[in-house]
Amino acid sequence: MPQTDLLVPARYYARIPEVLARDGIDFPALLRALRISPTLLTEPEAMIRISQVDRLIQRVFELTERTDLAFDVGKLLTASAHSFVGFGMLNSDTLDQALRFEAQYFRLVMPSFRMRYSSGPEHGEMQFTPMVAMSHLCLAFHLEAIGMAALREVSDLTGDRRPPCRLELSIAEPAHAQRYARELRDVQVRFLADPTPCVRLRLFDDPRSLKIAMADTHARKLAEERCRTLVRQVAGGGGFADWVAMTLKEVPDALPTLDELAALLNLSKRTLNRYLEREGTSFRELAGRIQHELACERLAGGMSATEVAYSLGFADPSNFSRAFRGKAGYSPGRHRAQRRPARA
Repeated sequence: MPQTDLLVPARYYARIPEVLARDGIDFPALLRALRISPTLLTEPEAMIRISQVDRLIQRVFELTERTDLAFDVGKLLTASAHSFVGFGMLNSDTLDQALRFEAQYFRLVMPSFRMRYSSGPEHGEMQFTPMVAMSHLCLAFHLEAIGMAALREVSDLTGDRRPPCRLELSIAEPAHAQRYARELRDVQVRFLADPTPCVRLRLFDDPRSLKIAMADTHARKLAEERCRTLVRQVAGGGGFADWVAMTLKEVPDALPTLDELAALLNLSKRTLNRYLEREGTSFRELAGRIQHELACERLAGGMSATEVAYSLGFADPSNFSRAFRGKAGYSPGRHRAQRRPARA
């Protein structure tokens, strides 16, 4: 698990001012106001902290209220934007080999996410899941941008011969959903496609049969040697508790189990809980806290205690009431009555 406030490549966020060029935003001034050096977005190998990215995304949205920023940023991200990883991809023999190369070294592309890739005779599938905690807005931005970038890189690698595909996003349908229908007519798009945060791009063709025009075995081996060197230089850290808390918060219905979260990290549940204990907590403690926070939010939003109980996965609402009373010291009904907005 990467450290909580890890460094990520700044080059992808350098495309934001290009998208905002017509919005009248003084981007260097915006960065300075956030105490982010403008040079971070001009130097090819510059790195930026994920907390800085989070503040940047939040501020840009406050200024523009654009919901389609990630849609447009993702469209600009080509395979060549991935530095040595992109070089290796572009010099692979087939689309399948290129995507396997990307998945193997994705920690150099976007260390805040994990990429998994699988393929068969008639399909290929890319899946991206977050590895560190970030705000809801920042997470939605990354999921959408990564989905659009995945579509773009498959088109680039195949010489605009992208096979039929389906893009699945865990985010809710955005206000600009019509742009998907209008600009991605050859792509099936599904929102709220998964209960946990992720992006999935499924290709309906054999990626092994799709050749890459620039294939060069020697160049790809050079790229792989460089990527291996860079991977050895990447240091790991903590951050499991923050990631678990974020993932639990993002699930709209019943909370995922420890087994399900451990599987996302390719860990055993015992190992994940051991890591959480090293950070002074446990899955049970985190799940209880997040469950109570979600219950409070939903009760304040007008849901009945029974509705909240079922939404959180309780088979018996009375068990929810007991659990809530144990945390808050009073009943769900009292919380709902106290927090409901007064009628005009």
